[in-house]
Amino acid sequence: MSTGEMIYFDNAATTFPKPESVYQAMDEANRRLAVNAGRGSYSLAKEADHLIKAAREAVSDLVCGSQVAEVVFTASATLALNQIIGGMAWNERAVVYVSPYEHNAVMRPLHLFQKKYGFQIQVLPVCEADHRIDLEKTSYLFAKQPPDAVFLTHISNVTGYILPVGQLTGLAKAYGASVIVDASQSMGLLEIDLSHTPVDFLVFAGHKNLYGPFGTGGFLMRRGCQLEPYIAGGTGSDSLNLYMPDAGSIRYEAASPNVVAIAGLYAACMEIKDKDTRAGFREHERMLTRMLVEGLRPIHGVKLYLPPAEAHIGIVSFNIDGYQAGEAGMVLDEDYKIAVRTGYHCAPLIHDYLDDKERLGVIRAGIGRYTTKEDVKKLIRAVSELAE
Repeated sequence: MSTGEMIYFDNAATTFPKPESVYQAMDEANRRLAVNAGRGSYSLAKEADHLIKAAREAVSDLVCGSQVAEVVFTASATLALNQIIGGMAWNERAVVYVSPYEHNAVMRPLHLFQKKYGFQIQVLPVCEADHRIDLEKTSYLFAKQPPDAVFLTHISNVTGYILPVGQLTGLAKAYGASVIVDASQSMGLLEIDLSHTPVDFLVFAGHKNLYGPFGTGGFLMRRGCQLEPYIAGGTGSDSLNLYMPDAGSIRYEAASPNVVAIAGLYAACMEIKDKDTRAGFREHERMLTRMLVEGLRPIHGVKLYLPPAEAHIGIVSFNIDGYQAGEAGMVLDEDYKIAVRTGYHCAPLIHDYLDDKERLGVIRAGIGRYTTKEDVKKLIRAVSELAE
Protein backbone atom coordinates (compact mmCIF):
# COMPACT_ATOMS: atom_id res chain seq x y z
CA MET A 1 0.00 0.00 0.00
CA SER A 2 1.42 3.34 -1.07
CA THR A 3 0.64 6.18 1.33
CA GLY A 4 1.86 9.35 -0.32
CA GLU A 5 5.40 8.38 -1.25
CA MET A 6 5.67 5.56 1.32
CA ILE A 7 5.06 1.90 0.52
CA TYR A 8 3.78 0.22 3.68
CA PHE A 9 4.93 -3.31 4.55
CA ASP A 10 4.42 -3.26 8.32
CA ASN A 11 0.95 -4.79 8.32
CA ALA A 12 1.98 -7.53 10.75
CA ALA A 13 2.45 -4.82 13.39
CA THR A 14 -0.76 -3.01 12.54
CA THR A 15 -2.77 -2.92 9.34
CA PHE A 16 -2.77 0.44 7.61
CA PRO A 17 -4.78 2.14 6.35
CA LYS A 18 -8.19 1.10 7.64
CA PRO A 19 -11.37 0.90 5.57
CA GLU A 20 -13.08 4.25 5.12
CA SER A 21 -16.11 2.94 7.01
CA VAL A 22 -13.94 2.54 10.13
CA TYR A 23 -12.83 6.16 10.05
CA GLN A 24 -16.39 7.34 9.47
CA ALA A 25 -17.83 5.19 12.27
CA MET A 26 -15.26 6.45 14.75
CA ASP A 27 -15.78 10.06 13.76
CA GLU A 28 -19.54 9.74 14.14
CA ALA A 29 -19.24 7.96 17.48
CA ASN A 30 -16.76 10.53 18.76
CA ARG A 31 -19.05 13.40 17.79
CA ARG A 32 -22.39 11.88 18.76
CA LEU A 33 -22.05 8.79 20.92
CA ALA A 34 -18.96 9.23 23.12
CA VAL A 35 -20.87 8.83 26.37
CA ASN A 36 -20.54 6.37 29.22
CA ALA A 37 -22.23 3.29 27.79
CA GLY A 38 -24.34 1.22 30.14
CA ARG A 39 -23.82 3.68 32.99
CA GLY A 40 -26.92 5.80 32.57
CA SER A 41 -30.64 5.53 31.92
CA TYR A 42 -30.64 8.24 29.25
CA SER A 43 -31.10 7.38 25.59
CA LEU A 44 -27.55 8.08 24.36
CA ALA A 45 -26.04 5.80 27.01
CA LYS A 46 -28.46 3.07 25.97
CA GLU A 47 -27.62 3.60 22.30
CA ALA A 48 -23.91 3.33 23.04
CA ASP A 49 -24.58 0.13 24.99
CA HIS A 50 -26.52 -1.29 22.04
CA LEU A 51 -23.56 -0.52 19.79
CA ILE A 52 -21.21 -2.46 22.08
CA LYS A 53 -23.58 -5.42 22.12
CA ALA A 54 -23.76 -5.34 18.32
CA ALA A 55 -19.96 -5.32 18.17
CA ARG A 56 -19.81 -8.35 20.46
CA GLU A 57 -22.17 -10.21 18.14
CA ALA A 58 -20.17 -9.19 15.07
CA VAL A 59 -16.90 -10.42 16.58
CA SER A 60 -18.51 -13.65 17.70
CA ASP A 61 -20.10 -14.30 14.30
CA LEU A 62 -16.71 -14.08 12.57
CA VAL A 63 -15.52 -17.19 14.44
CA CYS A 64 -18.84 -19.08 14.77
CA GLY A 65 -18.74 -18.41 18.49
CA SER A 66 -22.22 -17.14 19.30
CA GLN A 67 -23.48 -20.46 20.67
CA VAL A 68 -20.33 -21.54 22.49
CA ALA A 69 -18.45 -18.46 23.79
CA GLU A 70 -18.81 -14.96 25.11
CA VAL A 71 -16.82 -11.92 24.00
CA VAL A 72 -14.78 -9.89 26.45
CA PHE A 73 -13.46 -6.54 25.22
CA THR A 74 -10.09 -5.19 26.37
CA ALA A 75 -7.84 -2.41 25.13
CA SER A 76 -5.46 -4.84 23.39
CA ALA A 77 -4.55 -8.49 22.88
CA THR A 78 -1.71 -8.02 25.37
CA LEU A 79 -4.14 -6.96 28.09
CA ALA A 80 -6.42 -9.85 27.14
CA LEU A 81 -3.60 -12.36 27.57
CA ASN A 82 -2.60 -10.81 30.88
CA GLN A 83 -6.17 -11.13 32.11
CA ILE A 84 -6.35 -14.77 31.02
CA ILE A 85 -2.96 -15.75 32.47
CA GLY A 86 -3.57 -13.69 35.60
CA GLY A 87 -6.99 -15.24 36.09
CA MET A 88 -6.01 -18.90 35.72
CA ALA A 89 -5.59 -21.19 38.72
CA TRP A 90 -1.85 -21.89 38.96
CA ASN A 91 0.21 -24.13 41.22
CA GLU A 92 3.77 -25.42 41.24
CA ARG A 93 2.73 -28.77 39.68
CA ALA A 94 1.24 -27.23 36.55
CA VAL A 95 2.84 -28.00 33.19
CA VAL A 96 2.47 -25.31 30.53
CA TYR A 97 3.37 -25.84 26.89
CA VAL A 98 4.07 -22.97 24.50
CA SER A 99 4.96 -22.95 20.84
CA PRO A 100 8.37 -21.43 20.01
CA TYR A 101 6.47 -18.80 18.01
CA GLU A 102 4.80 -17.11 20.99
CA HIS A 103 4.84 -13.35 21.34
CA ASN A 104 6.00 -11.62 24.53
CA ALA A 105 2.33 -10.86 25.20
CA VAL A 106 2.27 -14.54 26.21
CA MET A 107 5.83 -15.19 27.32
CA ARG A 108 6.35 -12.25 29.67
CA PRO A 109 3.17 -12.71 31.72
CA LEU A 110 3.82 -16.47 31.86
CA HIS A 111 7.34 -15.75 33.09
CA LEU A 112 5.99 -13.44 35.80
CA PHE A 113 3.57 -16.06 37.06
CA GLN A 114 6.13 -18.85 36.76
CA LYS A 115 8.36 -16.89 39.16
CA LYS A 116 5.43 -16.59 41.55
CA TYR A 117 4.07 -20.15 41.41
CA GLY A 118 6.95 -22.25 40.12
CA PHE A 119 5.15 -24.13 37.34
CA GLN A 120 6.98 -25.62 34.37
CA ILE A 121 7.08 -24.10 30.89
CA GLN A 122 7.91 -26.48 28.05
CA VAL A 123 8.45 -25.48 24.41
CA LEU A 124 6.74 -27.55 21.73
CA PRO A 125 9.19 -29.34 19.42
CA VAL A 126 9.68 -28.34 15.78
CA CYS A 127 10.97 -30.14 12.70
CA GLU A 128 14.56 -29.15 11.97
CA ALA A 129 14.11 -28.60 8.23
CA ASP A 130 11.25 -26.10 8.16
CA HIS A 131 10.43 -25.37 11.83
CA ARG A 132 6.88 -26.66 11.62
CA ILE A 133 5.48 -28.02 14.88
CA ASP A 134 6.38 -31.70 15.19
CA LEU A 135 3.04 -33.30 16.02
CA GLU A 136 4.46 -36.77 16.63
CA LYS A 137 7.00 -35.52 19.17
CA THR A 138 4.35 -33.29 20.73
CA SER A 139 2.06 -36.29 21.21
CA TYR A 140 4.92 -38.16 22.88
CA LEU A 141 5.70 -35.22 25.19
CA PHE A 142 2.05 -34.86 26.21
CA ALA A 143 1.88 -38.57 27.06
CA LYS A 144 5.09 -38.34 29.08
CA GLN A 145 4.19 -35.09 30.84
CA PRO A 146 0.50 -34.21 30.41
CA PRO A 147 -0.28 -30.55 29.80
CA ASP A 148 -2.37 -28.35 32.07
CA ALA A 149 -2.36 -25.45 29.61
CA VAL A 150 -1.21 -25.00 26.02
CA PHE A 151 -0.56 -21.59 24.47
CA LEU A 152 -0.56 -21.35 20.68
CA THR A 153 -0.19 -18.42 18.37
CA HIS A 154 -2.26 -19.04 15.24
CA ILE A 155 0.01 -17.27 12.74
CA SER A 156 3.63 -16.49 13.61
CA ASN A 157 4.25 -12.76 13.52
CA VAL A 158 7.88 -13.51 12.54
CA THR A 159 7.57 -15.99 9.65
CA GLY A 160 3.89 -16.12 8.71
CA TYR A 161 3.71 -19.82 9.66
CA ILE A 162 0.15 -21.06 10.24
CA LEU A 163 0.33 -23.38 13.22
CA PRO A 164 -1.83 -26.58 13.18
CA VAL A 165 -4.08 -25.25 15.93
CA GLY A 166 -6.88 -27.76 15.33
CA GLN A 167 -4.61 -30.79 15.65
CA LEU A 168 -2.73 -29.38 18.63
CA THR A 169 -5.99 -28.55 20.38
CA GLY A 170 -7.13 -32.13 19.88
CA LEU A 171 -3.91 -33.47 21.39
CA ALA A 172 -4.18 -31.10 24.36
CA LYS A 173 -7.85 -31.81 25.03
CA ALA A 174 -7.11 -35.54 25.33
CA TYR A 175 -5.52 -34.56 28.66
CA GLY A 176 -8.12 -31.97 29.66
CA ALA A 177 -5.71 -29.07 29.17
CA SER A 178 -6.82 -25.48 28.74
CA VAL A 179 -6.03 -24.20 25.24
CA ILE A 180 -5.33 -20.51 24.70
CA VAL A 181 -4.94 -19.35 21.10
CA ASP A 182 -3.46 -15.99 20.21
CA ALA A 183 -5.33 -15.11 17.02
CA SER A 184 -3.90 -11.59 16.79
CA GLN A 185 -2.48 -12.22 13.31
CA SER A 186 -5.20 -14.57 12.06
CA MET A 187 -8.62 -13.33 13.10
CA GLY A 188 -10.24 -11.64 10.15
CA LEU A 189 -7.90 -13.41 7.72
CA LEU A 190 -8.17 -17.16 8.36
CA GLU A 191 -11.44 -18.97 8.91
CA ILE A 192 -11.87 -19.91 12.59
CA ASP A 193 -14.78 -22.04 13.81
CA LEU A 194 -15.10 -22.24 17.58
CA SER A 195 -18.16 -24.46 17.22
CA HIS A 196 -15.88 -27.25 15.97
CA THR A 197 -12.52 -26.44 17.58
CA PRO A 198 -12.67 -26.66 21.40
CA VAL A 199 -10.35 -23.75 22.13
CA ASP A 200 -11.01 -22.33 25.60
CA PHE A 201 -9.76 -18.77 25.02
CA LEU A 202 -9.34 -17.10 21.62
CA VAL A 203 -7.51 -13.78 21.81
CA PHE A 204 -7.85 -11.08 19.14
CA ALA A 205 -6.32 -7.70 18.31
CA GLY A 206 -8.70 -5.32 16.59
CA HIS A 207 -5.97 -3.27 14.90
CA LYS A 208 -4.39 -6.12 12.92
CA ASN A 209 -6.23 -8.29 10.35
CA LEU A 210 -9.62 -7.20 11.59
CA TYR A 211 -8.65 -3.72 10.28
CA GLY A 212 -10.12 -2.00 13.29
CA PRO A 213 -8.48 0.75 15.38
CA PHE A 214 -5.94 0.67 18.18
CA GLY A 215 -7.58 0.37 21.59
CA THR A 216 -9.63 -2.68 20.63
CA GLY A 217 -8.87 -6.26 21.53
CA GLY A 218 -10.16 -8.98 23.76
CA PHE A 219 -10.93 -12.66 23.93
CA LEU A 220 -13.68 -15.16 23.36
CA MET A 221 -14.13 -17.38 26.41
CA ARG A 222 -15.82 -20.73 25.97
CA ARG A 223 -18.94 -21.11 28.06
CA GLY A 224 -18.17 -23.12 31.17
CA CYS A 225 -14.69 -21.62 31.52
CA GLN A 226 -14.06 -19.26 34.40
CA LEU A 227 -11.26 -16.88 35.32
CA GLU A 228 -10.56 -15.03 38.52
CA PRO A 229 -10.76 -11.27 37.94
CA TYR A 230 -7.31 -9.86 37.30
CA ILE A 231 -8.40 -6.24 36.83
CA ALA A 232 -11.05 -4.81 39.13
CA GLY A 233 -13.02 -1.60 39.08
CA GLY A 234 -16.33 -0.01 38.29
CA THR A 235 -18.82 -1.73 36.02
CA GLY A 236 -21.76 0.65 36.39
CA SER A 237 -23.84 -1.87 38.34
CA ASP A 238 -24.06 -3.23 41.90
CA SER A 239 -21.71 -0.45 42.95
CA LEU A 240 -21.96 -1.09 46.70
CA ASN A 241 -20.51 -4.57 46.20
CA LEU A 242 -16.71 -4.65 46.52
CA TYR A 243 -16.47 -7.84 44.46
CA MET A 244 -16.55 -8.06 40.69
CA PRO A 245 -19.69 -9.63 39.17
CA ASP A 246 -19.86 -13.42 39.36
CA ALA A 247 -20.40 -14.11 35.67
CA GLY A 248 -20.64 -12.68 32.19
CA SER A 249 -18.36 -10.42 30.18
CA ILE A 250 -18.84 -7.63 32.70
CA ARG A 251 -16.84 -9.68 35.23
CA TYR A 252 -13.74 -8.90 33.16
CA GLU A 253 -14.56 -5.42 31.85
CA ALA A 254 -13.81 -2.93 34.59
CA ALA A 255 -13.79 0.78 33.69
CA SER A 256 -15.58 2.79 31.06
CA PRO A 257 -15.76 1.09 27.66
CA ASN A 258 -14.03 2.73 24.70
CA VAL A 259 -17.17 3.38 22.68
CA VAL A 260 -15.36 5.23 19.91
CA ALA A 261 -12.83 2.47 19.26
CA ILE A 262 -15.49 -0.24 19.52
CA ALA A 263 -17.56 1.64 16.93
CA GLY A 264 -14.57 1.38 14.59
CA LEU A 265 -14.16 -2.31 15.35
CA TYR A 266 -17.83 -2.95 14.63
CA ALA A 267 -17.53 -1.19 11.26
CA ALA A 268 -14.41 -3.25 10.47
CA CYS A 269 -16.25 -6.49 11.26
CA MET A 270 -19.11 -5.46 9.01
CA GLU A 271 -16.62 -5.05 6.15
CA ILE A 272 -15.74 -8.77 6.32
CA LYS A 273 -18.95 -10.33 7.61
CA ASP A 274 -19.38 -12.20 4.31
CA LYS A 275 -17.27 -15.38 3.98
CA ASP A 276 -16.62 -14.75 0.31
CA THR A 277 -15.20 -11.32 1.13
CA ARG A 278 -12.83 -12.84 3.68
CA ALA A 279 -11.85 -15.56 1.20
CA GLY A 280 -11.03 -12.91 -1.41
CA PHE A 281 -8.75 -10.99 0.95
CA ARG A 282 -7.12 -14.25 2.05
CA GLU A 283 -6.37 -15.30 -1.52
CA HIS A 284 -5.02 -11.82 -2.23
CA GLU A 285 -2.52 -12.16 0.62
CA ARG A 286 -1.57 -15.72 -0.35
CA MET A 287 -0.94 -14.64 -3.94
CA LEU A 288 1.24 -11.69 -2.94
CA THR A 289 3.08 -13.82 -0.37
CA ARG A 290 3.98 -16.31 -3.12
CA MET A 291 4.94 -13.47 -5.46
CA LEU A 292 7.29 -11.92 -2.92
CA VAL A 293 8.91 -15.26 -2.04
CA GLU A 294 9.40 -16.14 -5.71
CA GLY A 295 10.88 -12.70 -6.37
CA LEU A 296 13.32 -12.76 -3.45
CA ARG A 297 14.38 -16.42 -3.67
CA PRO A 298 16.70 -16.06 -6.72
CA ILE A 299 18.50 -12.98 -5.40
CA HIS A 300 22.05 -13.89 -4.42
CA GLY A 301 22.83 -12.82 -0.87
CA VAL A 302 19.23 -12.93 0.38
CA LYS A 303 18.34 -15.43 3.08
CA LEU A 304 14.65 -16.26 3.47
CA TYR A 305 13.08 -17.64 6.65
CA LEU A 306 10.24 -19.66 5.17
CA PRO A 307 7.67 -21.99 6.71
CA PRO A 308 6.08 -24.74 4.58
CA ALA A 309 4.41 -23.12 1.56
CA GLU A 310 1.00 -24.59 2.32
CA ALA A 311 1.10 -23.12 5.84
CA HIS A 312 2.36 -19.65 4.99
CA ILE A 313 0.52 -16.36 4.63
CA GLY A 314 1.03 -12.63 4.83
CA ILE A 315 4.55 -12.33 6.25
CA VAL A 316 7.91 -12.80 4.52
CA SER A 317 11.05 -12.46 6.61
CA PHE A 318 14.57 -12.30 5.21
CA ASN A 319 18.06 -10.88 5.60
CA ILE A 320 20.54 -9.42 3.12
CA ASP A 321 24.24 -10.26 3.18
CA GLY A 322 26.37 -7.32 4.27
CA TYR A 323 23.63 -5.74 6.39
CA GLN A 324 22.26 -6.18 9.82
CA ALA A 325 18.48 -6.29 9.74
CA GLY A 326 18.03 -2.78 11.14
CA GLU A 327 20.57 -1.29 8.72
CA ALA A 328 18.74 -2.73 5.71
CA GLY A 329 15.42 -1.50 7.05
CA MET A 330 16.82 2.01 7.41
CA VAL A 331 18.13 2.03 3.84
CA LEU A 332 14.80 0.72 2.50
CA ASP A 333 13.07 3.57 4.29
CA GLU A 334 15.46 6.40 3.49
CA ASP A 335 16.40 5.50 -0.09
CA TYR A 336 13.30 3.65 -1.33
CA LYS A 337 10.48 4.94 0.91
CA ILE A 338 9.57 1.36 1.81
CA ALA A 339 8.44 0.72 5.39
CA VAL A 340 9.38 -2.72 6.72
CA ARG A 341 9.87 -3.95 10.28
CA THR A 342 13.22 -5.19 11.56
CA GLY A 343 14.45 -6.93 14.69
CA TYR A 344 13.10 -9.72 16.85
CA HIS A 345 9.41 -8.70 16.71
CA CYS A 346 8.72 -9.36 20.41
CA ALA A 347 8.97 -13.11 19.81
CA PRO A 348 11.82 -14.28 22.07
CA LEU A 349 11.98 -18.03 21.38
CA ILE A 350 11.88 -18.57 17.62
CA HIS A 351 15.15 -16.77 16.88
CA ASP A 352 17.10 -19.61 18.46
CA TYR A 353 15.78 -21.76 15.61
CA LEU A 354 16.14 -19.17 12.84
CA ASP A 355 19.78 -18.50 13.77
CA ASP A 356 19.44 -14.80 12.99
CA LYS A 357 20.91 -13.21 16.10
CA GLU A 358 24.14 -12.14 14.37
CA ARG A 359 21.90 -10.01 12.12
CA LEU A 360 19.95 -8.72 15.15
CA GLY A 361 16.80 -10.39 13.90
CA VAL A 362 15.12 -10.32 10.52
CA ILE A 363 13.65 -7.91 7.99
CA ARG A 364 9.91 -8.51 7.98
CA ALA A 365 7.59 -7.59 5.12
CA GLY A 366 3.98 -7.69 6.24
CA ILE A 367 1.48 -7.95 3.39
CA GLY A 368 -2.03 -6.59 3.83
CA ARG A 369 -5.39 -6.12 2.23
CA TYR A 370 -4.27 -2.97 0.43
CA THR A 371 -0.83 -4.18 -0.66
CA THR A 372 -0.53 -4.25 -4.46
CA LYS A 373 1.51 -6.24 -6.96
CA GLU A 374 3.39 -3.05 -7.80
CA ASP A 375 4.31 -2.62 -4.13
CA VAL A 376 5.75 -6.14 -4.10
CA LYS A 377 7.68 -5.54 -7.32
CA LYS A 378 9.21 -2.36 -5.89
CA LEU A 379 10.31 -4.18 -2.75
CA ILE A 380 11.89 -6.97 -4.81
CA ARG A 381 13.75 -4.44 -6.95
CA ALA A 382 14.99 -2.56 -3.89
CA VAL A 383 16.24 -5.72 -2.18
CA SER A 384 17.93 -6.81 -5.40
CA GLU A 385 19.81 -3.51 -5.59
CA LEU A 386 20.88 -3.72 -1.93
CA ALA A 387 22.12 -7.28 -2.43
CA GLU A 388 24.34 -6.39 -5.43
